[in-house]
Amino acid sequence: MNIEEFRQYCLGKKGVTEEFPFDGHTLVFKVMGKMFALSGLERLPPQVNLKCDPERAIELREEFDDDIIAGYHMSKVHWNTLMLQNLPPKLILELTDHSYDLVVSKMTKKLKAELATLK
Repeated sequence: MNIEEFRQYCLGKKGVTEEFPFDGHTLVFKVMGKMFALSGLERLPPQVNLKCDPERAIELREEFDDDIIAGYHMSKVHWNTLMLQNLPPKLILELTDHSYDLVVSKMTKKLKAELATLK
């Protein structure tokens, strides 16, 4: 999977926006203003950071060794860095959904209600 395919998938999710809040090369995806994915566009090989349940994060790092590592410049407990070119696209999409769902689950009732009204 390349970064443009990843970008299109993220933007297809309800309530998602993209921005560059840190600098001109770190693309951040947010759902209702809350970050769930980011990618340093200058990083080679292409990679993305995704939020992950802490126990699952450890399991994934053990199973996929060098292709899923503790989040680069992020909380090592709650974020993983995925090497896009080395992982099955189905797994990347599953973990993107997991990250999105984790962020949505922590939203206030007001934000969840607003998200539910979006098309």
